[in-house]
Amino acid sequence: MKVLNEIKFIMPSLSVNESAARAVVSSFLTQADPTVEELSDIRTAVSEAVTNSVVHGYRHTKGNIELTVRLLPERVIYIKIKDKGCGIPDIKQAMEPLFTTAPEEERSGLGFSVMEQFTDKLTVKSVLGKGTTVIMRKRLGTHGD
Repeated sequence: MKVLNEIKFIMPSLSVNESAARAVVSSFLTQADPTVEELSDIRTAVSEAVTNSVVHGYRHTKGNIELTVRLLPERVIYIKIKDKGCGIPDIKQAMEPLFTTAPEEERSGLGFSVMEQFTDKLTVKSVLGKGTTVIMRKRLGTHGD
């Protein structure tokens, strides 16, 4: 995979850092000149992934969340969000709309659905006790599309 540019950002698993992750992604992507809608979609997907790490991955503990954003050829954006939390026992079940492991926190269970809706490709890998990695790809349109 040829990488034109890349940024990595490591943050503690605090909910206040969801906005920091969105800001980092937004600032980095200005070089690709996305539309307002594309940027909004990506920011929302990133927010959902970081929220999942905070709420589910590090449920009763704290740890770091790693955010990697890459600009690839043909205006493809690659985003990886990785935690070293508890992991997901059943990824297929976790990706079902309305499924949540945190109903007491009034979570809707739509995080993965939102990520899928706002990106072109979503990959989720997880190992119990070792963490979860979410990889999202989105190809930006050309101006005038």
